[in-house]
Amino acid sequence: MRPLILAISVLCLTANAVYAQDPAPVHGVAMHGEPKYGPDFSHFDYVNPYAPKGGTLRVGVPQGSFDSLNNFIIRGNPASGLGSLYDTLVTSSSDEAFTQYGLIAESIEMPEDRSWVIFNLRPEARFHDGHPLTADDVIFSFDILKDKGLPHFRAYYKNVTVAEKLGDHRIKFVFGEGENRELPLIIGQLPILPKHYWETREFDKTTLEPPLGSGPYKVQSVEPGRSISYARVEDYWGEDIPVNRGQNNFDLIIYDYYRDADVAIEALKAGAFDIRAENSAKNWATAYDIPAVDAGRLILDKIPTQMPEGMQSFAFNSRRFPFADRQVRRALTFAFDFETTNKNLFYGQYTRTKSYFSNSELASSGLPEGKELEILEQFRGRIPDEVFTTPYTVPETDGNGNVRANLRTAVNLLKDSGWEIRDGKMIEIESGRPLEFEILLAQPQAAFERIFLPFIQNLERIGVSAELRRVDVSQFQNRLDNFDFDMIIGSWGQSLSPGNEQRNYWSSESATINGSRNYVGISDPAIDELIELVISAPDRESLVIRTRALDRVLLWGHYVIPNWHLAFQRLVYWNKFGRPDTLTLQGTSTNYWWVDPEKEAALGDYSKN
Repeated sequence: MRPLILAISVLCLTANAVYAQDPAPVHGVAMHGEPKYGPDFSHFDYVNPYAPKGGTLRVGVPQGSFDSLNNFIIRGNPASGLGSLYDTLVTSSSDEAFTQYGLIAESIEMPEDRSWVIFNLRPEARFHDGHPLTADDVIFSFDILKDKGLPHFRAYYKNVTVAEKLGDHRIKFVFGEGENRELPLIIGQLPILPKHYWETREFDKTTLEPPLGSGPYKVQSVEPGRSISYARVEDYWGEDIPVNRGQNNFDLIIYDYYRDADVAIEALKAGAFDIRAENSAKNWATAYDIPAVDAGRLILDKIPTQMPEGMQSFAFNSRRFPFADRQVRRALTFAFDFETTNKNLFYGQYTRTKSYFSNSELASSGLPEGKELEILEQFRGRIPDEVFTTPYTVPETDGNGNVRANLRTAVNLLKDSGWEIRDGKMIEIESGRPLEFEILLAQPQAAFERIFLPFIQNLERIGVSAELRRVDVSQFQNRLDNFDFDMIIGSWGQSLSPGNEQRNYWSSESATINGSRNYVGISDPAIDELIELVISAPDRESLVIRTRALDRVLLWGHYVIPNWHLAFQRLVYWNKFGRPDTLTLQGTSTNYWWVDPEKEAALGDYSKN
């Protein structure tokens, strides 16, 4: 019996060892380190858990129009606010770099190497029609978004090899080879769609039929192209879970569309809607000189942020002549006089952007050294030599409109790249083609015309012809999705924890996928490899170092002419709201504002401004 007892003991010990290695369910997952909030937290620090429910939030949208209520596909121009219809498996806190806490998922399981993740769904989760939300809906959502959804879904989920149902409320995602610590968090952001609803509809078609969701709001009414309103779901299943407490406080949220930003501002001042994020320095300085502001009825609020400001820019389409040539792209950066623009048009409010991750520790500066240099050495000969020899800077002027020295530099760079001026035009010597291009603007971007005009005039002085073309939002979106442009205003927001989204921004694969965010057409194996290094960063220190290396190579590619940024939000709103005093890394959000009945009563008739 002794050998038999010994064998059984060994089997039991082995089973116990395996069992001991099984990851315990957790309430949240941080990208690096541990979550700020423990398993027993009741609400986020930046919300008021006792905020009253009720009232209306009316938002003005200066985007012209919308023609679809399906925000998951490339077709159409979706309405604002549709994200509030859908819940995700997990949700982010706004006072951490990147930590996810359970929303639909009650708990999360994953091994130390993050090679897979299990989500345990809340049994009480349901859609607005009362239908339970189950693992079948999760798998359906994953499959249909990857197959028919926006291009970024394919980029985000490309390393997910298996989506396996383990039970009605338990699902496992298995990831492919390679270290990608972000994937459990990324897959957790999957919006969950109702399988029973979409099985009888064409998912890849635009629609104005209010879709079925499970989130805190549902569509109440639609005026196609003009307005959409969302009503708070009174029996919302997730109302009292910790990640939602103190949020989603308005009974009704209305988005009104305006084709012209100036008209929208006048509508706000007349009380037609409640709040506007002001993106124009000129408007901020001059458009709100009215009695309502002096009386404190209309508030102009500057709210500091601690987030990367990303990159807004004049973006080249490097797929097209002549912008396939890095030297040409670099030369044209010298024709933009930011200092004079900032002084004369922006009232000195902006800071010049010099990084794709500006206003954060992720931004590169100076010359690479230490571990960053070690990383970049692997790519020597495949990336611009200047990465190792010259700190990246943007051309500067004295702010008095004198750009002669910069234009002289531009001409010399173009000459070195095979161009010359003939009869007042910049001509490529080999082909005889002139250097000319079109700047494409959407109708709501009309304010950029006054910024582009001095740039165009400077280009004309060196024989380069640029023409502004303004189109409606639908045409602009169609041309953008098909990369049918020479230059646009390109913008890439960034988080404190960059990762898989960088593939959608800069990878060779995304350069060929219509509708991707790789507007500039980067197709460079070295950048592909740097992106993967960022994604696989095992800790915060390595993430910062690898992101700086990627940033440096992108900058020296001269894919854009960097614009400017602010380190705060500019909000204009009628004084009827309450909001928590605690700010987040992003500043603030109306997600956790509320209507203050006393303020609203004191405000009275908006139009008496």
